[in-house]
Amino acid sequence: MNAQDLPLTQLLDGAKQFIVPIFQRDYSWGTKHCQQLWKDILRAGDDPNLRAHFLGSVVYIAAEDNQAAIPRWLVIDGQQRLTTVTLLLTALRDHLKAAPADDEALPSPEEVEDRFLRNRHGKGERKNKLMLRRADNDALTTLMSGQTLAGDAAEAVRENYAFFRERLTDTDVGQVYAGIAKLVIVDVSLTRGHDDPQMIFESLNSTGLDLTEADLIRNFVLMRLDDELQTRLYEEYWRPIEVSFGNRYRSEFDKFCRDFLVIKLKPSNQLRADAIYHHFRDYFHAETASRSVEDVLIELRRFASYYVRFSLSHETDPVFVHAAHRLRTLVEVASPLMLRLYDCHDRTGQFDSSAFREAIELLESYVFRRSACDMQTRSLYQIFASIAYKVKDSEPLQSLKVALYRSGKKRRFPSDIEFRDALETRDAYAMRSCAYLLDRLENDSKEKIDTGSFTIEHVLPQNEHLSSSWREMLGDDWKLTQETWLHRLGNLTLTGYNSEYSDRPFPEKKTMPKGFNDSPLRLNRFIREQDQWTSAEIEARGKTLAKQAVSVWPGLVVDMNAVRQTEMEERRAAAAPYSIDTVGFDPESRVLFEDIRPRILALGEDVIELCGAKSVVYRVYDHFLEVLPRAKYILLLANINFDETDDPSGLARDASDFAFITNASESGDVTFSLKDASQVQVAMHIIQQAYERVTE
Repeated sequence: MNAQDLPLTQLLDGAKQFIVPIFQRDYSWGTKHCQQLWKDILRAGDDPNLRAHFLGSVVYIAAEDNQAAIPRWLVIDGQQRLTTVTLLLTALRDHLKAAPADDEALPSPEEVEDRFLRNRHGKGERKNKLMLRRADNDALTTLMSGQTLAGDAAEAVRENYAFFRERLTDTDVGQVYAGIAKLVIVDVSLTRGHDDPQMIFESLNSTGLDLTEADLIRNFVLMRLDDELQTRLYEEYWRPIEVSFGNRYRSEFDKFCRDFLVIKLKPSNQLRADAIYHHFRDYFHAETASRSVEDVLIELRRFASYYVRFSLSHETDPVFVHAAHRLRTLVEVASPLMLRLYDCHDRTGQFDSSAFREAIELLESYVFRRSACDMQTRSLYQIFASIAYKVKDSEPLQSLKVALYRSGKKRRFPSDIEFRDALETRDAYAMRSCAYLLDRLENDSKEKIDTGSFTIEHVLPQNEHLSSSWREMLGDDWKLTQETWLHRLGNLTLTGYNSEYSDRPFPEKKTMPKGFNDSPLRLNRFIREQDQWTSAEIEARGKTLAKQAVSVWPGLVVDMNAVRQTEMEERRAAAAPYSIDTVGFDPESRVLFEDIRPRILALGEDVIELCGAKSVVYRVYDHFLEVLPRAKYILLLANINFDETDDPSGLARDASDFAFITNASESGDVTFSLKDASQVQVAMHIIQQAYERVTE
């Protein structure tokens, strides 16, 4: 096998023919692939500093002994790229024929054809430099011969050729040709009689070896550099990443890149796994416009180390290693948020290991409480990503708590009451994390017991044919009692002797060798103190364990002033693009507004004025007034109960039943139409009351 970096035009140049074997799939690139290639070519052609654009690999083997004047090669991998570029070159040839260029730097149509499309002296099937399969080849041969394709010709060939012809009509052809010249592939030629092409083909296409996002990203980043710098950056940054991932590099690096890009790009939707390379490429272009490739690689290596520590369980910090492991056991998709928290811990100096552990344990509690309360978990990745965007360098832990508090009703942090009630009443045995639940309750102590080899034991047995001893203990309604309480938390424990316990009567389970009376587990302390095991004991133990769980998985305690401050910062940011001049006052309403505005601001130093697209809102933390422009007057919307409003003038109106108020962004129960200056003082009396209401 011989592999080398090679311009694609050099691969095509000269007398030769590439044949797509029968076992290959049909040409299948769609318009989206052509659009991406087109963008890449234009970018490469327009950037004088870009030496090459990596397109992928082309793997081939001699189709014959190749003593002929026109040697033939079987394409093992890369037919999609070869075919698409061939269609582009065919479209370029035809464009140059239809619209000859005066630019001497451009090739003639004949040169494009002779160098890249057809073998001048080829005969029969050896005429074209690329030979496809069946209908694809018929269509390509028709195009290369300069003929028009029929409507039933191979769809992908026909549509992609048409796509390139259309784009060439309104594009700088010189830029296109320059971009094509910079396309570089990994040229892999196999040795006939030595390399097994079928085995290599299957290996490449089953593992994606030559097309993984990791390889595409690596080659994209490094190939454009000179040899010395390329080697140094690979050895100092990329190679350490590969080593840190170990044998999970190919399976995990793409996931890491997704999480890294989520942190950097803050997309509104989850990035598709098959688009990571293209997103990274766009990010890389934007970043290297203002900083060096080395700076980007330094940051990439740093974030990769965070991913390895959390997602690959390589954390070693004794302060939070156990908390990180527990969170990772519960949920994998916390990785974007964990990358952000690691970044704060490593870089800001505002987030020590103790605070980091508290943050991780808070996330553990959030995930487990939601699971126990049977809340939706499908969108956890996006939840964690959106929270990551809101973590502040200056106060990571507090901003994390605020973000969790403000996550919305469907994403909320379950309360202590919700959590406790769920654990007391739900089928705990059916929980995916049942063993985790029992282990954490057992090890809520400095003295830990390794429960890894233990199994879950039902004190009241699962056997629907209970022994007479159990039926007598449970009473006449034993069957209903068993159905109701069997899988409740109060009836579950851990043991290393599950098979020995079996369905034995309760007294035997206690007194038998290694029975509950001999058990060292704290979970079994309540059980060995009981003389019987009925619904009453199960319920009592369940309540005790649920109460303990509230402290093991603590609730969210947040500084409400920090919440209000964050909300106000967001409102200020939203109002930043607007001003009084953009709100939309006409001359008459603007005069009235300028009269009352200073009086509103004078109500207190805590009054905040925020302009929107069509109104002005006044807040302390909560809003107390919204000013809405109307034709020749202004409408005041006050956040105060109409029945509690003192209005001797009788001009205020009850708006509590209004379905909506035109252009209003806030709510309020009182409106006041300010139509002339004589009403300003009366209006301020209403506004004063609304202000005092929110500052009480």
